[in-house]
Amino acid sequence: MKNLLKVYLKSNSWIALLFLSLSSFGQNQRFDGLIDDFIKDPEHIMVAAHRAMHPKHPENSLAAVRENIDLGVDILEIDVRGSKDGKLVLMHDETIDRTTNGKGKVSDLDFSILKDVNLIHNEEITVEHIPTFEALLEIAKGKIMIDVDFKQDDPTALKKAYTLIKKHHMEEQILFYIYDNYQLIPLLRDLNPKIKIMPRAYSRKDVRKILKIGGIKVIHIDESFYKNRIMQKIRSSGARIWSNALGKYDQMERLKKDSGFSQLREKKYINVIQTDLPEELLHFLRENQTHP
Repeated sequence: MKNLLKVYLKSNSWIALLFLSLSSFGQNQRFDGLIDDFIKDPEHIMVAAHRAMHPKHPENSLAAVRENIDLGVDILEIDVRGSKDGKLVLMHDETIDRTTNGKGKVSDLDFSILKDVNLIHNEEITVEHIPTFEALLEIAKGKIMIDVDFKQDDPTALKKAYTLIKKHHMEEQILFYIYDNYQLIPLLRDLNPKIKIMPRAYSRKDVRKILKIGGIKVIHIDESFYKNRIMQKIRSSGARIWSNALGKYDQMERLKKDSGFSQLREKKYINVIQTDLPEELLHFLRENQTHP
C-alpha cells in the first residue's frame, strides 16, 4: 500500500510539473507575441488596465496586477511616486488618504511607514499593502507590458526606475509615459535609445511636435482632436494610437453592454484602449475578432 502511494504521489508530481512547464511555455509564447504585435501588428487592439484596475482588488495593488495578467490584459498602467527616503512605490495620488487607511503625502513618509498601511477597496480595508515598483517588476516580468506613469517630472526618479528595469532585464516591456515635458525624451534615450516612450498629445500641434522627434512607438491622444487625417499620419509613422475609454465610454458600458466600446471603436485608428473595465473590453474585442 505504501509503495502504491509513493508511485501515485510521484506520478502526480510529474503531472503537476508538466502542467506548470506547459503553462509557463504558453505564457512566454503569448508574451513574445505581444511584444512583436505591439510594433508590427496595428490591427491587434491592445487593452490597457488603468491603475491596474480590477473590480475585485484595490488600484495599483499586486493582487490587481496578478488578476490582469491572468485575464490576458496587454498593458498595465501604473502610477509611480517616490517616498521620503527615495523608495519608488505604486500610488496615484499625492497623498495616501484616499487609497489607504493611512494619512499623509507619499513624499513626506518613509517607506517603513508606507509599507505598513493597508490599501482600501470599495471603502473596505484590505490585506493589500502599497507595493514597491520593484515588486511589480518581479511579478510582471515576461508576462505583460507596463505603462509607467511618473507623477513627478523628476529625472532622478526616472533614472532610478530605469536602473531597476535594467536590473530585471525588462527594457522591452516598459512604456515611459511623458505628459507635456518632451525634454525628458532625450534623457530617456540617453539611458537606452530603444526604450519605448509614450508622449501625451493634447492637440494636433502636439502631434506634429512629437512626430518631428521621430522614433516614437505610441502616442497618447485626446479624443477632442481626433480626426482621421492626423490619425493616419500617426499610424503611417509606425506609432500606435492610445486613447481612453475612461469616463464616458466606460460609463456607457456599465449602463448597457457593448454600447460604449462599440462607439469608441468607430474611431478606427485607435489601437490601444485604456479602461477601468479590462475584462469587459477584452470580451468585446475577442467577440469582434480584434484581440487574440
